[in-house]
Amino acid sequence: TVNKPWPGMLRTLYKNDERFIQEYWQEYSDTDSDDPDDWVYFPEDGAKIDGDDYITILGRVDDVINVSGHRLGTMEIESAIVGVEGVAEAAVVGGNHEVKGEAVYAYVITEEGQDEDDEMRGRIIEGVEDAIGPIARPEMVVFTPELPKTRSGKIMRRLLEEIANGEELGDTTTLRNPEVVESIQRQVESE
Repeated sequence: TVNKPWPGMLRTLYKNDERFIQEYWQEYSDTDSDDPDDWVYFPEDGAKIDGDDYITILGRVDDVINVSGHRLGTMEIESAIVGVEGVAEAAVVGGNHEVKGEAVYAYVITEEGQDEDDEMRGRIIEGVEDAIGPIARPEMVVFTPELPKTRSGKIMRRLLEEIANGEELGDTTTLRNPEVVESIQRQVESE
């Protein structure tokens, strides 16, 4: 939650102040209070604080993959993957699946010197199953040296989802590292 405003912060929803309060303030605030300190803004992003008090933004709490009718949070799956020894960063998306509707596709950056082999894939899958359950098991684990990111550092999950589904890629003009997209596409096509 955020308890102090910042420049450019969303101030209302067009012609719907009540919905704005319900959506972004009500869950963690005393909205009947006139004291601004009682109002806490919830941006719907998840984050964690590590042992050194660094904050890592994990992603939207409303990003979900629907696997066989089970709604799975991408943030939880990514956290389980990053919890595996040797994993530096991960992004997961939903890919079309004939039976399940959607399946989990994981794109993983390993720590330097870590083998990117079937043993590591197995450890990642096991880590997800242990943390969440077999329903969250990644259908595919793709090792990549980088994830496609915008210039501001946000992972472009939309592109990863398009790659997982074999779709034509949308707008890539905001990518800071467009070369990684072709590399990931080749890997997914070869799996």
